[in-house]
Amino acid sequence: MRRRTAAFFDVDGTVINVTSMFRFLEFRLAAEGHPPSAYRYERQRLKAMTAAGVPRAETNRAYFASYAGADVRAIAALAEEWFRAELDRGDFFNEQVVETLRAHQRAGDLIVLVSGSFRGCLAPIARYLDADIVVCSDPATAHGRYTGRVERPMIGEAKAEAVRTLTTTARLDLTASTSYGDHSSDLPLLRLTGRAVVVGEDPEMREQARRYGWTVWPRLHPAQDSQLAHSRRPRS
Repeated sequence: MRRRTAAFFDVDGTVINVTSMFRFLEFRLAAEGHPPSAYRYERQRLKAMTAAGVPRAETNRAYFASYAGADVRAIAALAEEWFRAELDRGDFFNEQVVETLRAHQRAGDLIVLVSGSFRGCLAPIARYLDADIVVCSDPATAHGRYTGRVERPMIGEAKAEAVRTLTTTARLDLTASTSYGDHSSDLPLLRLTGRAVVVGEDPEMREQARRYGWTVWPRLHPAQDSQLAHSRRPRS
């Protein structure tokens, strides 16, 4: 049986111009009636962890702690509102990457989103793009609510391991496949495929691109982690 080719896309900073987890967190906290300072506190807490050298997988775990007790269905519904608001706001997608994703679809490639974000937040993005598979962090749930824990953040080597597993089950040809990413945590994924594209200006990523002969694309619309224009409670 002939193996199928695939296109693997990191999401935050690659397919979209923002960090979905933080933009959604801001939207969610506002929708729950928290003041803007609640988001600023949580954002600074996680930034401080990064600045202190805490591994990205651990900051990912710390992020999901704030979801403890949240209703899974309510979060999914709120994520749909958030996504519509982002589309209304504009400049959400990296159009160059999306156009390339569409070209992969026309060529018959399997479209796989590989992200440290979580399924509730990624579902409307995946549906909009008509992606085939979403590989992501899966926060633990119990009785329809998030527990605040995630066992295996989809960061770094975890992305490569998940893609290797998928390659076996879906009979993919990695040497003929392509991957896209913007951050050093995407490197294990990019090194798996026969072709790779670095999106953005990250110096380490550009150095790796020179080393491996990968393509480099500038980020057409640099993302800014500023407050959302719609950080007040979303419309019902």
